[in-house]
Amino acid sequence: MTFSTLARRCIAALVFSAPIAAFAFPTGPVEWVVPYAPGGGSDVVARVIASEMTKTLGQPIIINNKPGAGTNIGAAYAAKAKADGQVVLTADTATLSTNQFLYSKPGYNAEQDFAPVGLMARFPMILVVNPQVPAKNLQEFTAWVKAQHDPVAYASPGAGSPHHLATELFSDLAHLKLNHAPYKGAAPAVQDVIGGQVPFMFVDTASGGAHIRAGKLRAIGVASLKRVQNFDTIPTLAEQGMAGFEAYAWQGMVVPAKTPAASIETLNKALVKAINTEAVKARFQALGLEAIPGSPAEMAAYARAEREKWGKVIKAKAITLD
Repeated sequence: MTFSTLARRCIAALVFSAPIAAFAFPTGPVEWVVPYAPGGGSDVVARVIASEMTKTLGQPIIINNKPGAGTNIGAAYAAKAKADGQVVLTADTATLSTNQFLYSKPGYNAEQDFAPVGLMARFPMILVVNPQVPAKNLQEFTAWVKAQHDPVAYASPGAGSPHHLATELFSDLAHLKLNHAPYKGAAPAVQDVIGGQVPFMFVDTASGGAHIRAGKLRAIGVASLKRVQNFDTIPTLAEQGMAGFEAYAWQGMVVPAKTPAASIETLNKALVKAINTEAVKARFQALGLEAIPGSPAEMAAYARAEREKWGKVIKAKAITLD
């Protein structure tokens, strides 16, 4: 073999191998931005899934908690990150469906600044009351509210939260007069319902499940179309006459817009595989979460439908956080 022939073959090998090297992913630790404080439900979901995704991706996943402004701080940070797939974001109901209606300047554009990777989980909502409230089902609860002289107060983790919006939609459908008492997080809201300072709220399964099992909260009904695993003794509100009423807090994973499709595909496969592991299934079941893995296109469609649904509620109620 002549030197020139060998040289041509080496050059050809380098040329044809270059695209493969160029699309190697991930090339280092992946930063997972969680727009909530450590220790909450969103943080737990991210950490449980990340531990399994690391095994597939072959690189560590570092959780970066950036709480504040209803997820706007973390979302704005992620939106400005380099679009190479090395930075991912937990994007939820607020990030992708409601903040654009609640804030005049959220700091990012939900529809333009992110590319979906896939849905992860949703937290079913349960209508709960303090045990001293004389109601054990939806009919008794609505009758009790209507019998009160003044609008009945309800708690939520904060104005604009899925819990708040679910209650506003519920009040319209049930024709109830209510007074919103917003808190700074689910934990203090739940504690005041337990303590009797506020008579009721919609609580997600992760925040309220243990208190329901302990009898500190009485469950009236689940805001999903089907009963929830591990809470299957609690009837749905739809079963009790509120047809079609459905409300969840949900989460998915997104990356900055213009992230290469190959990187998104790799992340999606690792995400779906992680959600389907026994470790993640067991943790989700303990928290009362519904796993909803799927494709980027399915996440985009889900977020769009939620944006249309809750956008109407926010506009009708003139809710603003500015």
